[in-house]
Amino acid sequence: MCCSSCPCCENRDDWLTCRETGNLELDPRKPVGDELQRVKDHHKNNMKNKYKRLFEGINIQENQTLLNSIYTQLYIINGESKRVNEEHEVLQMETTPKTKFSHNTPIYCNDIFKPLPEQRFEEKDKIKAVLTKGIAGIGKTVSVQKFILDWAEGKANQDVDFLFVLPFRELNLIKDGQFSLHRLLLAFHPELQDLDLKIYEECKVMFIFDGLDESRITLYSDGEKVTDMTETSSVAVLMSNLMKGNLLPSALIWITSRPAAASQIPSKYINRVTEIEGFNEPQKEEYFKKRISDKHQASRIISHIKKVKSLYIMCHIPVFCWISSTVLQKLLEEDMSAEIPQTLTEMYIHFLLIQIKMRNQKYEDPEKPKQSNREVIVKLAELAFNQLMRGNVMFYEEDLRECGIDVNEASVYSGMCTEIFKEESVIHQRKVYCFTHLSFQEFLAAFYVFYSHLMNNMEPLELFQESEYEYHEYMWGRSGGNPLYALLRSAVNKTLQSEKGHLDLFLRFLLGVSLESNQTLLQDLLTHTEKSSSTIRDITKHIKDTIKSNNDTDFDDDYYDDRFSNQFKEHYKCLTAERSISLFLCLLEVKDQTLSREIQEFVKSDKLSEKKLSPSHCSAIAYMIQMSDEVLDEFDPMKYNTSDEGRWRLIPAVMNCKNVLLAGCGLSLQQCESLSSALRSSNSCLRELDLSNNDLQDSGVLD
Repeated sequence: MCCSSCPCCENRDDWLTCRETGNLELDPRKPVGDELQRVKDHHKNNMKNKYKRLFEGINIQENQTLLNSIYTQLYIINGESKRVNEEHEVLQMETTPKTKFSHNTPIYCNDIFKPLPEQRFEEKDKIKAVLTKGIAGIGKTVSVQKFILDWAEGKANQDVDFLFVLPFRELNLIKDGQFSLHRLLLAFHPELQDLDLKIYEECKVMFIFDGLDESRITLYSDGEKVTDMTETSSVAVLMSNLMKGNLLPSALIWITSRPAAASQIPSKYINRVTEIEGFNEPQKEEYFKKRISDKHQASRIISHIKKVKSLYIMCHIPVFCWISSTVLQKLLEEDMSAEIPQTLTEMYIHFLLIQIKMRNQKYEDPEKPKQSNREVIVKLAELAFNQLMRGNVMFYEEDLRECGIDVNEASVYSGMCTEIFKEESVIHQRKVYCFTHLSFQEFLAAFYVFYSHLMNNMEPLELFQESEYEYHEYMWGRSGGNPLYALLRSAVNKTLQSEKGHLDLFLRFLLGVSLESNQTLLQDLLTHTEKSSSTIRDITKHIKDTIKSNNDTDFDDDYYDDRFSNQFKEHYKCLTAERSISLFLCLLEVKDQTLSREIQEFVKSDKLSEKKLSPSHCSAIAYMIQMSDEVLDEFDPMKYNTSDEGRWRLIPAVMNCKNVLLAGCGLSLQQCESLSSALRSSNSCLRELDLSNNDLQDSGVLD
């Protein structure tokens, strides 16, 4: 489009420059009065048309649903949870199953810029900048979409005149360019072309920056100050000045992010932090009933998934609800008595196979797709693995080329794989890619490592063999020993070295894919399968030994000095509660219930003081008690033969116990906060609590 009043404008960029520097004030179409209202109406209408549909999976016609018909209100809290962010996001959901929706103040999405009823804000204290946190797939982008749609339809926040959406995944594509803020906004919202610049100051405007965790832009690194809408600078500088309030200081700012990336924004620039906690129990059922029109089938699916507690807990995450409903609908349609998946790996394998089956229906020759399926999935799996190791969830053309994916055929990949791999057209006709959810990227990454093992492809496997001993052990396994065991043990060790636990779920999937039953499900994608029952038995023994011996005095330093790095030894000897539970969940992923049964029998026995327990063992015990359908009548941590650290790790179990004895335990402030969560939780079974002989002081007595 070009400016008719300026013949020098022969392309869009020249036109933008012209409008900013010379001809804007002379433009006879400059909006005043009714003309301003026309631009506002045009802008709202565009936003309504863009955001009224929800695409589950990739952005294709058959996947679209009207957002208002399926939207389920998410549980959003004012403030943030007290969970530590230094752990895998999915593990956060699984390790706090009964304490999540407890005593934080809930807030509706449309009210995030409004003070709470009990608060009174002076003009200077009004909420201008909001940071909303939430794990991958929890519903941040859908919440943004619902906020925009309600605004565009006149249902909420009508005091806002213009709402500008700048997703970081799209800003990444132009991060090296130079723009003024006005020119940048025109790239995303071309309907603003007739807007007089002074209107930005006179109208109430709001900016939404969705997906800070997807950003490849370095914020706040440059002290350059920009205050003028027409001043040209880098995207990073413009974003930083908007968030600091130097540019359009009256504008409202809403930023969404996964927890780990949220710290990029200095707290002094944020007036309110909210966190999306996902679906609570009623909301899970509401989602399934809205998504599945057949009420009888919806009830059956809810009943089925409730039987597998570990999967039902995962349904706090909306994306997992979608994956589960997709899989269970297909399985039950084909066979009313079908056995439902019992583990995460099984659920994700079935989801993958459903997508492949949909693709195969496009071919007349049923044998033709097999080789093609494998080629497509392996290339996508390689992409998933490479980017997981780099910490990326969004990919661009250069990332695809690295894995041998022709960018001109990328749409074919996403079309073949439907809900697995997403391609989005964004500004300047460039594209951005991602998997449907971080957990699916982790699943495909694990598949790629196992596939590479079968194909003797050493390159990706070398990442898991950091010590010379581990490398030689794997090579020895290739010549007659057990290379799969060497690989899995190296993966366990590598995961334990990860301070933030970003490989926890990847490890579970790798172990799960190695099971013979799951290899059978994947056989059309593998060149061959491998007998693994003895290997799984050996690796589960290694995992159980790691949990049991953690922090025990009989750890043999001399034995490990020449075999593993000092970093691994330190993590091995000092497993956090999160790492311990992650290993415990790995056992459940390969359907090894022995440690679970040992713990259940041990807790019910009268021999609690006989066996010395490591802190890791205590973490597993607390997790088992929380997860159990059976409420424990009495719980006394002092009866357990363990260290003070071990007893502290037992504290979370109290919410699934009737009578808890904590007399003389020397409770710390942090332990008091854990108890407070249990006491306030609507899910707590706690009826009697003995806190005698504890020096709680004022800080230990919470409201």
